Amino acid sequence: MTWKPDGYTSLAPYLLVPDPLAVLDFCEHAFGATRLRVIRNGDRIEHAECRIDDTVLMMGQVEDGPPAMVHLYLPDPDAAFARALDLGAETVQPMMEKGDGDRRGGVRTACGTQWWLARQV
Repeated sequence: MTWKPDGYTSLAPYLLVPDPLAVLDFCEHAFGATRLRVIRNGDRIEHAECRIDDTVLMMGQVEDGPPAMVHLYLPDPDAAFARALDLGAETVQPMMEKGDGDRRGGVRTACGTQWWLARQV
């Protein structure tokens, strides 16, 4: 056994959201995430995880957690952006190139998390 689980990066974003299962479903359908663990304590989700490409996203259930922003590089951010909107996310910024070397757009989910989807151009 090593000091971290196999396949985990040293740093993982952690979201505090009212409905971790909804976030997992959103990540699976919008970004092709793989669900890893869901740890329950009665009706509450103590901890949940999914993998998006090479990164594990962790989350816990908190009713009034702070909003978070996640930046995600994808091979086709335009397609993921469209899927996110189809899943009920709202546009924060349309997909565009702003001269910083990336094509990027942002969406906000019902939990308040902003997802910034990008690809280098």
